[in-house]
Amino acid sequence: MNRRAAPLVSIITPAYNAERFLAQTVASVQAQQHSNWEMLVVDDHSRDGTLVLARSLARTDDRIRVLRNPRNLGPGLTRDHGAGAARGRFVAFLDSDDLWPPAKLRLHLEFMVRARAAFSCTAYRRFRDAGDGLSCVVGVPLLADRRALLRNNTVATSTVLIDRSHTGGFHLQDTHYDDFALWLALARRGHPAHGLPLDLMRYRIALNSFSGNKLRSARKVLEAYVRVQRLGLADTAWCFFNYACTGILKHRNEWTSAATPDSTAAPPVRAPV
Repeated sequence: MNRRAAPLVSIITPAYNAERFLAQTVASVQAQQHSNWEMLVVDDHSRDGTLVLARSLARTDDRIRVLRNPRNLGPGLTRDHGAGAARGRFVAFLDSDDLWPPAKLRLHLEFMVRARAAFSCTAYRRFRDAGDGLSCVVGVPLLADRRALLRNNTVATSTVLIDRSHTGGFHLQDTHYDDFALWLALARRGHPAHGLPLDLMRYRIALNSFSGNKLRSARKVLEAYVRVQRLGLADTAWCFFNYACTGILKHRNEWTSAATPDSTAAPPVRAPV
């Protein structure tokens, strides 16, 4: 695409103590076949060299903008800070340790236009710091409304693309599952999640990642149902039962077979293939 004619995509990357992986994540954005993007790296008062590294990367590419929170705010308000400063019609999220293959934005934008979607996500694969290869593809349903998302959050944050010309403005909350709360808010406003079943993201599982602790994650899901979504007891029980069953089935065989990446989805930098 011609850079000037193509739509601007604002990529929101919250960064807290992300010095180890940030350069690799930025490189995966710079390798995109769709080149009309801005990347907003929002430093959440990191204690390592994240801010220095981000500013160094920005000096080499004028599409990278570095913001900093006035204090440590957590991922939800950090993403919201970036979204508030975004200039693009389209907003994407990319966590500071995840990766995109080169075709991600191009294929995703084509899908958004074709489907007339306001909010969409893609399939993806996980990989571990330990370097034991890629998981099987984690797929997405073709369409997920609010009730379907409550039952099973199939939307991975770093796969999301939102068209603000359809959704209007939005905010992320100061809650652990800020992304999940946003997906539900968009669905409530009549914008279900459209799924593009292409493998277009690499989700890093760090050795000390919160998501690796299933018991704590389950507790936070319950809190999201009760405190954020304010579901009643019956709806909470129904949603959590489906969440637990789906999670067991989804992860049981995730690492059991070798991954063969699609040619459109090969990681652009040093990452598992």
